[in-house]
Amino acid sequence: MKHFWFLVFIAQVSFAQTTFEKGLKYLEQKKYAYAKSTFEWLIKENPKNIDAIDKLGEACFLMQEWDVAVKCGKKLVTADPQNAEYWFKYGGALGMKAKSVNKLKALGMIGDIREAFETSARLDSKHINVRWALVLFYMELPAIVGGSETKAQKYANELMQLSKVDGCLAKGYIDVYNGEYEKAEFYYKKAYEIGHSKTTYEKLYELYLNKMKNKEKAQKLKNDFY
Repeated sequence: MKHFWFLVFIAQVSFAQTTFEKGLKYLEQKKYAYAKSTFEWLIKENPKNIDAIDKLGEACFLMQEWDVAVKCGKKLVTADPQNAEYWFKYGGALGMKAKSVNKLKALGMIGDIREAFETSARLDSKHINVRWALVLFYMELPAIVGGSETKAQKYANELMQLSKVDGCLAKGYIDVYNGEYEKAEFYYKKAYEIGHSKTTYEKLYELYLNKMKNKEKAQKLKNDFY
């Protein structure tokens, strides 16, 4: 009899694993609604399935269903408060929800967003994405409610230590935000020279064409890249 229940248990675990893999496949195929349904079913079967909660949050984030993504993020950081990636995802979901609600409600969310991102950065000194998020957060946030170029520069400097390309792009972003296009050109050119990627090209090209209004430099860059 014991062997029978053991086999039933193994079958259930195997089925759950297969279903989870199916959900991952839906995510890869950008069939987010199918992925959402799959992970919801897994969570219904096991409310503590942290992997399913994580992926449900991802699917809902990609579907712009911010409320569900925030709830998933909250569950993740509650289950594993030492996981930097979970705090990053929670902060990202909160940030996107804040952009979708009225200004008064968004103001009330600033503290939670800041806490989530800074906790992630503290837990993982090499987490590039969360440092990018903090650069954007502190630059876009008005000074009266906590925005700070000094703090944005701090995280841009940390990015520079982790990845020269990301650091230069972050520095360039801050300069563009401030309308200091020549300074931005210095950093974007440096990022392009190091990375020579589509992203670094597009940032520099956009700067030349749309900000500096220099079609000659834009065309020269285009010829070089292609």
